[in-house]
Amino acid sequence: MPHVSSTVPQLLDALRTLNPTAPRLTWYGPDSERVELSGRVLENWAAKTANFLADELDAEPGTVVALDVPVHWRSLVWLLAIWAVGATAVAGGLPAASEAWDRADIVATTEPAAAAGRLAGMRTGGTGRNPVLVAVALPALAMRWMGALPDGAVDYSGEVRSHADVFHANDEPPADGTAWETSGGKATFAGLLAPAAGAGTGGGQPAGPAQGGPTGGGANATGPQRVLLEARDGWDGVVRAALQAWAAGGSVVLLDPSVEATDRMRSTENVTRG
Repeated sequence: MPHVSSTVPQLLDALRTLNPTAPRLTWYGPDSERVELSGRVLENWAAKTANFLADELDAEPGTVVALDVPVHWRSLVWLLAIWAVGATAVAGGLPAASEAWDRADIVATTEPAAAAGRLAGMRTGGTGRNPVLVAVALPALAMRWMGALPDGAVDYSGEVRSHADVFHANDEPPADGTAWETSGGKATFAGLLAPAAGAGTGGGQPAGPAQGGPTGGGANATGPQRVLLEARDGWDGVVRAALQAWAAGGSVVLLDPSVEATDRMRSTENVTRG
């Protein structure tokens, strides 16, 4: 019977210790980019990012992080890190995104100049908020942000590698605390890795491309799965499906919107769902 993680700390520990060299996240991006992260490497990225958040940005339970980034392998790393710290992640694509930014303590963005202008407008409007702006470079080999940064912005790629490889949370968030907000609703920390609807008991999960397919009934219905997900399906179509796959010991193949999901790719990547 495969190990099934029920919390994010358990999941990160499993990524690091259970078959740690096996692929857990494979990304197909523009211009034939392919990035493959083993369990150990995925957990290492999450740990370094969590330490970056805690040590440099004072993130902790109750901190709100607005993600002004596309669905991407780095986005998933950021989510794991935010939840490891115990903070709340809010997707930048919410219909009421401006309200999310009004509550944010940290704004992570791939468009720092535009984000800085937006934040300046909010301050002029009297919101009183002054979140830390973090520039996130998406290319896999990016060692720093290429180009000018707004005053006060923090360069994630330039800073994250200097942080420790192991993260130890000082405080745990309450189980009923809000971990995740998107246009599809909210999830608590207790509900993040809850079984999908139809997979035994427990909370449901937003509809997504990985919930159909030949196996049905959740990622652990027939053991660990190799799940194909498409970024074009958005946060609600990707994130919970990825968590379900990882929690049951499986792995994810994530495609940029510019990449077509073909039968040849499914065969090459040994995809079992999606």
